[in-house]
Amino acid sequence: MNLVEEILKIEKIQNDRKNKNKLHYYNTGDKKHLKQIAFHQCYKKNRWVFGGNRSGKTECGAVEVVYMARGCHPYREVCGATSGWVVSLSTQVQRDVAQSKILNYLNPDWIEDIVMTKGRKDNYQNGVIDYILIKNIFGSISKIGFKSCDQGREKFQGTSLDYVWFDEEPPYDIYQECRMRVLDKNGDIFATMTPLKGMTFVYDEIFMNRFNDDNIWYEFMQWDDNPHISEQAKNAMKASMSEQELRSRQYGEFMDVGGRVYPEFDENVHVIEPFDLPYDWQDKLSIDPGLKNPLSCHWYAVDYDGNIYIVAEHYEKEKDIEYHSNKIHEISNQLHWHRNSNGMLEAMIDSAANQTTLASRKSVADLFYDYNILVNTNVNKDVFSGIQRVKSYLKNSNGEVKLFIFNTCKNLIREIKGYRWGKGDSPVKVDDHSMDELRYYIMSRPENKKPKPELNIVQREKERLIRLNKARRVM
Repeated sequence: MNLVEEILKIEKIQNDRKNKNKLHYYNTGDKKHLKQIAFHQCYKKNRWVFGGNRSGKTECGAVEVVYMARGCHPYREVCGATSGWVVSLSTQVQRDVAQSKILNYLNPDWIEDIVMTKGRKDNYQNGVIDYILIKNIFGSISKIGFKSCDQGREKFQGTSLDYVWFDEEPPYDIYQECRMRVLDKNGDIFATMTPLKGMTFVYDEIFMNRFNDDNIWYEFMQWDDNPHISEQAKNAMKASMSEQELRSRQYGEFMDVGGRVYPEFDENVHVIEPFDLPYDWQDKLSIDPGLKNPLSCHWYAVDYDGNIYIVAEHYEKEKDIEYHSNKIHEISNQLHWHRNSNGMLEAMIDSAANQTTLASRKSVADLFYDYNILVNTNVNKDVFSGIQRVKSYLKNSNGEVKLFIFNTCKNLIREIKGYRWGKGDSPVKVDDHSMDELRYYIMSRPENKKPKPELNIVQREKERLIRLNKARRVM
């Protein structure tokens, strides 16, 4: 065999190996699923993908498991053998979905052994697998175990794990049990699901992140994110679904009777890292007063293009005006926020602040004035108009985003995500304190209209003649 034949033989062997190794072709080529890549790149310990059917969510969960088992993760260091669980809702769903996806990305040469729960080992694709032993790149053996939620919480006890993948939303007790399993090894929880069950613990603890857990990350995947779905296939799927079901199955949104007031809000777009603002961008504060309820105060800035930035937050309950005023001044000093010629901060506030209380003969507005905060109570409180105006800043008719929130304003971000419609045209009056003062401020700004197109010479002359004719008729 000459040198050319030897090279061709080696290339053929390498190509044959690549063809067996579907992991090699995952997210390569011209069409890449960027949100799948973002999921793999994320270093957070509790990652969730909310996606519709065929959005690519399950695919990235299965590949993440194979990356961890093989020790060949492209974005994080995996040292030695790993042990993890794949959790499905039932054994049938396990076999047909998660198990099938994982086997699709496992080169048979990597499999050391398979132990079955149901079915024959020589036909493992059509049976229910208990666990798979995988050869990893370090020369040791990793273990992928399979669990189903219908086994009950007791079957999820006792083992220390490097990761758990939930394929669809688990019951809360099983989720909590699995969190305990990764605690010893500082392991990972990741989940891929279509949120069809409505406002469950996943909505509260993951999407709303009510405990402000820095380890939580989530992403919404929709059909348009998957570059491998044709428009014909999308239209066929749409035709068989109700509007509400479509929101969950196409966009991965949580099913809810009322729906979100601000579906335009996207954390990946509207929430930004803090930066040093130019002094002349500073505008006003906006306050929604509260005693038992939280007092919400935010600092608003506007750039030269009319973009609004919400740059700081004070949000506390069961405190008096003196305490709130001191906090507002403290944050303002940190920001080097401007005062008026009398050295007072200027803010907008709910007109209810003009009323006196049983605890004081002075109104809330007067009390703030005593602490050098000048509040303007002449605010537009029309809820419907205010919501429409906020929507126009979240995304205007040109598709432009004009409202940005620093990621330090955690309570405002939580409220805007959870702000939902109740009966009629009114939002639910729960956790809406930041939403009220956001509307007060936005309503004080110019309406965010689409700019008129520039007229050409003929159009300008036509308008001139129309104005001239109108003037003659008046005379």
